[in-house]
Amino acid sequence: MSLLLGIVGIAIQARFRGIHPDMTFAYRHVALPVAATIGVIAVIGVTVTEMKNYRQSKALAEIERRSR
Repeated sequence: MSLLLGIVGIAIQARFRGIHPDMTFAYRHVALPVAATIGVIAVIGVTVTEMKNYRQSKALAEIERRSR
């Protein structure tokens, strides 16, 4: 999605300026940084979710052990 928005933005800007659009800018300076940022956010989110699941399963196992 970020690449599409970058390409559209570059094309619109080039149209207004009357020049040939340089699409490498869209790949290097728009899509790659956005993808890297979203990747980092996703890894952090998955890590937090997995930690919550681990703690919950550990607590439930303890409750089950004590109820026997």
